Amino acid sequence: MPGEEKIKLYLDEDVRPLLAEILRGRGYDVVSCIEKKLIGLSDEEQIKYAIKEKRTLFTHNIKDFVRLHKKYCHLHYGIILAEQISFKVLVHRILKFYLRSSVNEVKGKIVWLGSNFD
Repeated sequence: MPGEEKIKLYLDEDVRPLLAEILRGRGYDVVSCIEKKLIGLSDEEQIKYAIKEKRTLFTHNIKDFVRLHKKYCHLHYGIILAEQISFKVLVHRILKFYLRSSVNEVKGKIVWLGSNFD
């Protein structure tokens, strides 16, 4: 989407850092908490880091981040939630997400990365 701010992604520790490498190889701005040496932070500290860095957070930790969304919806840059699925399907879905989404569309919202991105 021309002129719109591009999504910068932050992967929490339950998302394989290989995803960050693959997405960066395709030109996307993606970092993993493992790469940033932020392992062991609480979920709340993870979302606060993502907010500070203006990054959309991606996690498989559905329950806890739905709760945190309610607390931080006016501050966060989007939370992407996905069940544990095959890595190949996950990569396919996140690439479709990038094609369809912008910061303005996801800011303050939860995005379910389900079969709607197949």
